Amino acid sequence: MKNYKNIILKVTFVLIAILFVQSCSDKFEDREGQLNADDLDYTDTEDMIQALVGSYHVMATRGWEEPILLSVRGDDVNAGGVGDAQDGLTDADLFIYNQGYWMFNQLWNAHYGDVVSLNTQIELIQSFKEFASEENQVTADQYIAEIKVMRAWLHFNLARVWENVFIIESTQPDAEIMDGPASKNEMMQYIADQMDEAIPMLPNLRPNERTDVPGGVTRYTAYAIKAMAMMELEDYQGMADASAAIINSNRFSLYPDFYSLFKKPGELSDESLMEFQFSDYGSSTSDEFYHLYAPFGPSGWTPARENASPGWGFYEPSIKFIKFMLDREDFERLETSVLFSPRGVQEVAEDPAYTNLPAFMDIQISDDRSYITTRDGDQINDYSRARFASGKHYLPSVQLTDQRNDYGGGKNMIVIRYAEILLMYAEALTRGASGSGMTADQAVNMVRSRAGLSSLSGVTSDQVMDEKFAELGMEWGIRYYDMVRLENYSELSYDGRTFTADRAYLPYPQEQVDALPTLTGSNGND
Repeated sequence: MKNYKNIILKVTFVLIAILFVQSCSDKFEDREGQLNADDLDYTDTEDMIQALVGSYHVMATRGWEEPILLSVRGDDVNAGGVGDAQDGLTDADLFIYNQGYWMFNQLWNAHYGDVVSLNTQIELIQSFKEFASEENQVTADQYIAEIKVMRAWLHFNLARVWENVFIIESTQPDAEIMDGPASKNEMMQYIADQMDEAIPMLPNLRPNERTDVPGGVTRYTAYAIKAMAMMELEDYQGMADASAAIINSNRFSLYPDFYSLFKKPGELSDESLMEFQFSDYGSSTSDEFYHLYAPFGPSGWTPARENASPGWGFYEPSIKFIKFMLDREDFERLETSVLFSPRGVQEVAEDPAYTNLPAFMDIQISDDRSYITTRDGDQINDYSRARFASGKHYLPSVQLTDQRNDYGGGKNMIVIRYAEILLMYAEALTRGASGSGMTADQAVNMVRSRAGLSSLSGVTSDQVMDEKFAELGMEWGIRYYDMVRLENYSELSYDGRTFTADRAYLPYPQEQVDALPTLTGSNGND
């Protein structure tokens, strides 16, 4: 979609639809001002694509706190830093929930605000469709289907975080709110049904094969989200069938270099099914469209490229994850997933079982300073907030555009990738589903082969879950939601934490409970 980033900058829909606070706007703006939807010439259907491009912009403008809060409760990652303004995040990581913590309300508002914004784009496209030719009506249906896939992903996150939440399909959701929240199972079935409606209208392509909106949603993105919904319903046959539709398309493959997959070379690869795209257009002075990656990064480093900014240290891979990977000798994925500080390596090595560590964890000393050097030459120093940082959210400083210094500036964010589909398919088969075109062993071994690991035979459900832990650690809370779904609470009780079933879902944000009586008691955490 990067070819359309300049359009996004010139024609961006107003994102003021914070749900339950104010009604959503029917305006969009350009550099010269705002244009009311009532003033649009709906007979000029060439402008219809602006609503679609605006929708992609809505999806990509995620706050830094959203992926972090979605992920931080898993045993693969911890909250970094204590004793500061983010104590609420640290508490959430420990399954201690402050209902008034700002991040809870922000995640709710951001996701629902974007749902309403997407509904606005759908209504605009429907207005264009009334005046469209038969061919452009088909295009309109495709655009609406794409937006429904985006909207489904937001609803999916909300249900996994809060269990019982609202299904919102309108721009004025008062009636939907009064109807009360849907159960998590109702939401997942709704998502699956929505994807079934969307799939026939979507391009039969990989996202990176699209020439109109490169990297945009295709029918395989919809199949992926359907598979995820079926997984949450524990409908393993439905999960297998949706995953098999992607596998049997023969359009997707694993990017050969796991380390580079999460950096510039791996952007919009044949592995990507959904990816948020960011750019500074290769210019040191022009407009930029970035995600804020600093919270994921180390707050102490000596970059290979001078003046590149450090991170904040809010997001720390767990020692449990690191030792799990070392035990497996899963070194390619460990080096990719974790940035090590000397203090962190020393803490790992305090355990006598981990004194023989791989070379990428070697501590170097120069000018009385100790550091760990990444394969791209960035030196990770000790810093107070954390001992480790996420390597999957790391962009080497040498890959930054000249004179751009933001941590991770211009790096894309992968949301769904083919490796996850292969492992979901394998899990479904090990839980009794029948497959087509590939065995569970073949699916798992494709993922293991890229990581440089030997093949397995007669793979079990536990082995698949281990593979998901290794492959998908640090990504979107996948590990946490797997453990909740499987009621494998002992895995989440680690490093002094005690997890119980009543901690599975966050409490509704206090501001929402105060405003919306239909939320009271709905998710058991009031």
